[in-house]
Amino acid sequence: MAGNSKRRGAMRNPGSKKGAVVGSGGQKAKGLRGKGPTPKAVDRPNHPAHKRANAAAKAEQQRSQRRKQAENAPEIVAGRNPVVECLRAEIPATALYVALGVEADDRVTEAVQLAAARGISVLEVQRGELDRITGGAMHQGLGLQVPPYEYAEPRDLLKIATESGVPPLLVALDGVTDPRNLGAVVRSAAAFGAHGVVLPQRRSAGVTAVAWRTSAGTAARMPIAIATNLTRQLKEWAEAGLMVVGLDADGTVDVDGLDLATGPLVVVVGSEGRGLSRLVRETCDQTVSIPMAAGVESLNASVAAGVVLAEVARRRRQATRA
Repeated sequence: MAGNSKRRGAMRNPGSKKGAVVGSGGQKAKGLRGKGPTPKAVDRPNHPAHKRANAAAKAEQQRSQRRKQAENAPEIVAGRNPVVECLRAEIPATALYVALGVEADDRVTEAVQLAAARGISVLEVQRGELDRITGGAMHQGLGLQVPPYEYAEPRDLLKIATESGVPPLLVALDGVTDPRNLGAVVRSAAAFGAHGVVLPQRRSAGVTAVAWRTSAGTAARMPIAIATNLTRQLKEWAEAGLMVVGLDADGTVDVDGLDLATGPLVVVVGSEGRGLSRLVRETCDQTVSIPMAAGVESLNASVAAGVVLAEVARRRRQATRA
């Protein structure tokens, strides 16, 4: 009995050893199925191309954030003459910085008096601090803080124009990159009865302090909008019943034959060097040239805009009298 003291569960039958499994249980088919196409290099997390793409996207995001911060940041006008000119033109401003110990000549005195009269904060700062605020510009002891310009929407311009009671007159700038030219065009637009100015989102000057100053303050009264796509915006206005006229040295008519002047109109001003872009020119119903004496080079964008807008205003006055 002692030999039978082992538990039955502990006994192992050599003949009961499991043999080979019949069939693959589908494993072979799964092995042949494959894993699909190999992902592109930029989609593989550990591939250098993926890391480079991530780094580029991060850098672009940082650049975009810096651009937005710059657009929303106030601008500083530096220098005695520029500051006085901006204050005379009643450009919106939030603070006048005056360096401690600055020699108070007529321009400094006038700047402080104009700022105080308009309720603009006058702040005395150390010269080193003013150097930092103006980005190292030649400030001559004066700096004026100007808030970012608040642009209108293109649809607002058309609404203002159609509700004015007179034929709409809008001005579009196609690639004008000099802020002084922009300011001068805005000034002419205000002088000759335009209802608004539209700028393209890319390759265009914005309403900076320089443009403010050149416009002689009219930018405060003239609605200015930004169009994401200028060609598309011009087509939308054309569908709304406005005729599109572009300024071009080789125009189909000269300014004397601008018979469209008395109706709903958009006047398009091209860039300082290239003039109208191809797509914008193709969108125009007419292109208009300005007759000039022989041997004289073409006018710059702002002067040409002033000439044409003055002619539009003259024809409209005549039509009203008739």
